[in-house]
Amino acid sequence: MTGVPTVDTAAPATGSPARPSEPGSVLRPPRWRRTTPWLLLVLAVVAGFGLQTQLYTGQERTASTILMFVSLAVAWNLIGGYAGYACFGQVGFFGLGGYTTAVLMTHARLSFWLALPASAVLVGVFAALIGAPLLRLRGHYFAVAMLGVAEGLREVVTNVPGLTGGGAGITVPTVDAGAPTRWLGNDGFYVLFLLLAGVLVGVGLLVSTSRAGYALRAINQDEDAAAAMGINTTVAKTMALAVSAALTGAVGAAYAFQQVTIYPERLFDVDITVLMVVMVMLGGAGTVIGPVIGAVAVAFASEWLRQHYPLVHTFLLGGLIIAAVILLPQGFTTYVHDAVRTRRFSPLANLRRYRL
Repeated sequence: MTGVPTVDTAAPATGSPARPSEPGSVLRPPRWRRTTPWLLLVLAVVAGFGLQTQLYTGQERTASTILMFVSLAVAWNLIGGYAGYACFGQVGFFGLGGYTTAVLMTHARLSFWLALPASAVLVGVFAALIGAPLLRLRGHYFAVAMLGVAEGLREVVTNVPGLTGGGAGITVPTVDAGAPTRWLGNDGFYVLFLLLAGVLVGVGLLVSTSRAGYALRAINQDEDAAAAMGINTTVAKTMALAVSAALTGAVGAAYAFQQVTIYPERLFDVDITVLMVVMVMLGGAGTVIGPVIGAVAVAFASEWLRQHYPLVHTFLLGGLIIAAVILLPQGFTTYVHDAVRTRRFSPLANLRRYRL
């Protein structure tokens, strides 16, 4: 048929054909947003070294304790904050890591610098083995089961005195001529816990921006929907528990070496787990900076109250925690984020928002 113009619809009328965007390029945040958290982490570690020069012995030990709890809170956040599984047996991994290091240094005469990573690996493998069946439980069932694991580990340690010293405790060789690693001193342990805190916060940063982190958040929101989207929820949860446990075991190893003599009641104290949970909840679960803020605030308040109000410091700390939970039920970090976005900074408005 003549007189009818034909139009080639296969190619664009003008200009060169558009190139398809690379996968993930639209959702990828700008470089400055990806590098700023790492720069802040490096600056925080450098500032920690600078702070050490201004502290005397007592303050340095207090700062080391705060850094230890920062590490523990960040480790618990991986399974409790991102995945939403309240692991009330985290102190079991802490104690297992500490006792593994003590046994390796005492009986095998292994250097602390080798015993620490070996303890972390052993605790991680143990957590993966028990996590595969226990992570099928949800809610308070999982919390109670993990609490039972921690209590079981304490009983095992208590009932093998030939290896662990039992209830009498075990003393790590640190000062005699045959000590595999000499005691580091207050300065050395401050640096050790500072570096551990920096490494663990770095792990939290990696998880928060990785596919694994998004998978854990999806599991936290709706595990069945996450599985329907193709996420292998069993593998994701088990890996999160294993990594969280391994990091906690490494911190327990450093604590055991610092204390020299350790006892089951001290390393398997349930209060340690409670403090981890409280620190994460107050700071903001599922965030990177939240556990750090919560750990620093709770640990500092606990030490300050213990020094100034020794008879009622536990009561006062409990009151502060209750007030913080009532006023900021979503955690400090999430509260600040929401307040800046909505321009509503009143804690009372926050109370009405959550209908408390």
